[in-house]
Amino acid sequence: MNQKLNCILVIDDDEPTNFFTRIILEEADCCNHIKTVQSGQEALDYLAQSEKPGADPNLYPSPDLIFLDINMPAMNGWEFLDEYRKVGIAPQHKIIMVMLTTSLFPEDKAKAGRSPEISGFENKPLTLEKLERILKTYFLDRQLRA
Repeated sequence: MNQKLNCILVIDDDEPTNFFTRIILEEADCCNHIKTVQSGQEALDYLAQSEKPGADPNLYPSPDLIFLDINMPAMNGWEFLDEYRKVGIAPQHKIIMVMLTTSLFPEDKAKAGRSPEISGFENKPLTLEKLERILKTYFLDRQLRA
């Protein structure tokens, strides 16, 4: 991939996981911005801000890729998706959303496969190999925003 993604948004309540994921993303040097939030509600608030007309693209860059955890308190990944659909956030471009989870339940993987917003399902931790596969699968031929 010659061009970097604008922004990757990580939605996970676990600080050590977010720290580790950030290290992998920085090492890969695949995006201009990395944003981490620790709840589904915080993610919805962030996405609403990023899609507002006139939003500061440095404070609220619109994500090209979202890594979404399933198991979070208050609002899990599935509940986040339900709310995401309800609030009708309409990004100017297609956001690739990948479940990044510790879940080993086949039902979760199957449910993700039936969800039109979810493009992929990966088990934690994120590795350079997994990231490279995701980038090649979803962004190799896609015109990226600068």
